[in-house]
Amino acid sequence: MNVGPISGASVDARRRGGRKLAALALGVMLAVTACGGGTGPDSGSGSDDGKAKDATAARSKQSEAVIGIAPEDGAESVKTSGALKVDAAKGKLTEVVVKDPDGERIDGEISGDGAHWTPSTHLAASTKYTVHAVAKDSAGRTAAEDSSFTTLTPKNTFVGTFTPEDGSKVGVGMPFSLRFTRGITHPEDVEKAIRITTEPAVEVEGHWFGNDRLDFRPEKYWKPGTKVTVDLNLDGVEGRPGVYGEQAKTVSFTIGRSQVSVVDAKKHTMKVERDGKVIKTIPITAGAPGTETWNGRMVISERLAVTRMNGETVGFGGEYDIKDVPHAMRLSTSGTFIHGNYWGGGAFGNYNASHGCIGLRDTRGGWDKKAPGSWFFENSMIGDVVVVKNSNDATIAPDNGLNGWNMSWEKWKA
Repeated sequence: MNVGPISGASVDARRRGGRKLAALALGVMLAVTACGGGTGPDSGSGSDDGKAKDATAARSKQSEAVIGIAPEDGAESVKTSGALKVDAAKGKLTEVVVKDPDGERIDGEISGDGAHWTPSTHLAASTKYTVHAVAKDSAGRTAAEDSSFTTLTPKNTFVGTFTPEDGSKVGVGMPFSLRFTRGITHPEDVEKAIRITTEPAVEVEGHWFGNDRLDFRPEKYWKPGTKVTVDLNLDGVEGRPGVYGEQAKTVSFTIGRSQVSVVDAKKHTMKVERDGKVIKTIPITAGAPGTETWNGRMVISERLAVTRMNGETVGFGGEYDIKDVPHAMRLSTSGTFIHGNYWGGGAFGNYNASHGCIGLRDTRGGWDKKAPGSWFFENSMIGDVVVVKNSNDATIAPDNGLNGWNMSWEKWKA
């Protein structure tokens, strides 16, 4: 039988087929390995280098500038002065915006080297502020930082009462005068928080009388028609240790026509000058010997159609008590008035008979509109100037009333 050869041939064929299948399987494994990536050292090192390069590239795009904001984000009970600062390291500040809840920006200045920003004013009390700062590094790449904080709520406060009133029209001698409810020991900080602008522009300076009064005026009387605006930005100002202002107000007033009246105590007359021209000469009576009228420039600070004058209130005991003095206008804190007088008899224009006031003939009840006292009252306003000369007394003190005009400009500014 030929069975053997046939079987042998079949076995060889199967062997050859098996070798082909093994080779094919090996090829498939190699292909899968090649497509999937190897696990050996050569294949892994290429992937780590790519990640490192990507990280380096990302870092090269970031700014090296570092912004620091004080106080820290979320801080509370922050002091209204000296606490807010913005700095930049490895770069320069290009923008700093600080805003209150109403969107109002706080003025400030970036230093010449771009390393620091400081506010140019104090902050308000009990207020949340937001800070946005931007800086650039040497390569021009920008960095930004945002923060917020809240200022302290003071336990002790002060305000300033002022004259003239908002919206008023006053005479050319009217200063802007503030009286503070607490004595001020940080006067420069308080004065810095008060800004006065005028139209037309004129230099205005402040002067302190003691520690609770601050007056502002120009070198010479105001020009008629001048508009004056006062911004009282006292909220948050530390006027004395632990005592903060709580006032934020704008006051405006207008200067009316010019009226300066000159009293000659020796001639017993008063010349009323309106815009530089004498419009009326009025006979007067001034202070008698021993109770002379102050010399100097005095500003009308109060107008009273009728008032009571009692000697006991100004150191004259019971020498007089007149309950219905007509047409009285205050010239000093110590009690000097220019007023209507119905009891003076023949003193007007002839001799001085008062206790220091300037008397003008008038009627009891002020009914006669043509009487000098009535006429002068109706033709005067707060802020008009009354100048007294040739009296046998000293010049009135600048702080006795609104009478800072009796101080030189040099002393006023000092």
